[in-house]
Amino acid sequence: MSSFVGKSPLSSFKKGGLTNFLDYLEQLESHFILKEQEVFAFVPESDRFNRLRIEARALFEQYPDPKNRPPLFGLIVGVKDIFHVDGHITSAGSNVPADVLQGAEAESVTLLKNAGALVIGKTITTEFAYFAPGPTRNPHSVLCTPGGSSSGSAAAISSGLCLLSLGTQTIGSITRPAAFCGVVGYKPTYDRISRFGVIPLSPSVDHVGTFAPDVATAACAATQLVEKWNLEITDTKENQSISLGIPEGVYLDNVSDEGKMQFYATCDRLANAGFDIKPVTAMLDFEGIFARHNLIVAAEAANVHEDWFASYPNKYHPKTAELILRGQLVSAHDLNVSLEGRSMLRNELTELMDRDQIDLWISPSAPGVAPHGLDSTGDPVMNLPWTHSGLPTIGIPSGKNADRLPFGLQLTGRFGEDETLFLLASQIESVLI
Repeated sequence: MSSFVGKSPLSSFKKGGLTNFLDYLEQLESHFILKEQEVFAFVPESDRFNRLRIEARALFEQYPDPKNRPPLFGLIVGVKDIFHVDGHITSAGSNVPADVLQGAEAESVTLLKNAGALVIGKTITTEFAYFAPGPTRNPHSVLCTPGGSSSGSAAAISSGLCLLSLGTQTIGSITRPAAFCGVVGYKPTYDRISRFGVIPLSPSVDHVGTFAPDVATAACAATQLVEKWNLEITDTKENQSISLGIPEGVYLDNVSDEGKMQFYATCDRLANAGFDIKPVTAMLDFEGIFARHNLIVAAEAANVHEDWFASYPNKYHPKTAELILRGQLVSAHDLNVSLEGRSMLRNELTELMDRDQIDLWISPSAPGVAPHGLDSTGDPVMNLPWTHSGLPTIGIPSGKNADRLPFGLQLTGRFGEDETLFLLASQIESVLI
């Protein structure tokens, strides 16, 4: 039986001195200058690293004794530009005047700061976390999309510009860019990470989550971000007794031929490692799930943006404007019916897990690898039902195609059991790396 968190990957930061940390920042600055001009992951900021050095000195003065340093001491974090951060302007990837968008610092940001993290800056987002893309490129191929809406947050991790980043998911905005950029993306159980201080898109299905280079780093951050995190959860299963369910049916029809080939090859690898792979027919009403979720997003986005859109309609990208205009036509009755579908789907998926004794669902993180071109952020269809149901997910890299573009595997756990999801994700990651 092993401890849940295990050895922190941040131990070197917690034990080191200020001089070594400033040397680290100098190396990071050089790397940042080289990579950022290729991927455009961050909102531009003058004197970024001078600010970081000042904040680092203050952090070391606050915690001079390595034995008393907080768990994320010295962790460099990027923050999606729909989160409010003290000392930083929030523009949400939009041309709407920034002064009307500002607000109190996001609770998630404050929690990371209190745990010793340092904010390197705001990461690029699509406009208001919908589909209108920003300038960010995919680090694996600058001619391909990094995904969205958390484009910069995923690309920043993939490029080694920070060790953790905050993002959001309303349809597929964490899992999809994590897959396209070859990093780990964590979407928690709905509302287990606070949404306070984040510009919403659709509050009923918005999730705050993280990107990291590996499951262990994401787990360390989760212990600080997730409400009522249970540190006592321990690893009680071996690979041979872990059952992974494949949600077969119309849902998987959305995967490309290349994506399906890679997904089933990944399933074979896991089966050979001792995991029990169980095909289970699920989500027969997938088209209805898809329609209900998109109705919720449109209707709630129209409500969120009612005043801003009325005042600045010409400042919105056509894709965002279309969403808002469509949402204005949704009736209260239709919205309520669609909202009821969230718990219905959650119950359906949970009952199937109980019936077939499934520990996790596994599915492709996206229909395939990152599409060529920057006009689209790709299709979030593979993520939509897990966001709709509010079940927790972790996306992990699962290989590359012939062009060296990453695939992702999406792991979905039970509602409220994020701790167990992380435990099992760590075991699956060890097979796939």
